[in-house]
Amino acid sequence: MIKDIPILKVEDLAIAIAPRLEHEEDAGEFWDTYLLNLKEEPIRSVLVNARGYGVIEGEQRKTTTLRYFWDEIGPMEVVKIEPVQKAVLGIANEYWISFSFNDYLYDKKYVFVPGSLDEINFTEIPFLNRKGVMIR
Repeated sequence: MIKDIPILKVEDLAIAIAPRLEHEEDAGEFWDTYLLNLKEEPIRSVLVNARGYGVIEGEQRKTTTLRYFWDEIGPMEVVKIEPVQKAVLGIANEYWISFSFNDYLYDKKYVFVPGSLDEINFTEIPFLNRKGVMIR
C-alpha cells in the first residue's frame, strides 16, 4: 500500500549558482551551477534535470530541458552541473535532483525564482571559495 512507503526528506544536499570569477573564461557571459553533497557518505545514481522558464522582454520563454548523470558523488564533494547564460538569470531556473542514498531513492526540486540571483542574496558557497546563491 502507498501508506506503507516511507517519505524521507532530502538533507545535506544543495544547489548553488555563482558568477564566474574574473580570470575564468567567458566570465562576463556565464554563471555556473553546482551540486554540493554535504553528506558524510556518497550519493549514487544522481540524475539532474535542468530547465528554465519565464518572461524575457515581455515574451514567454522556455529553455531546453537538459539532463545530467553521475554514478556517484563523494562525501563533501562539489560537482559542476552546467553553465548558465547571464541572459536567462532573470527567469526561473529549476533543477530536479534524484539520487540513491542508503537504499532509498530521493528526489527534490530546487527553483531559483526570478530575482533570487541578485547580489543581495549572495552567500559564501562551501568548498568553492566564492559567493553566489545557494538553496539547501
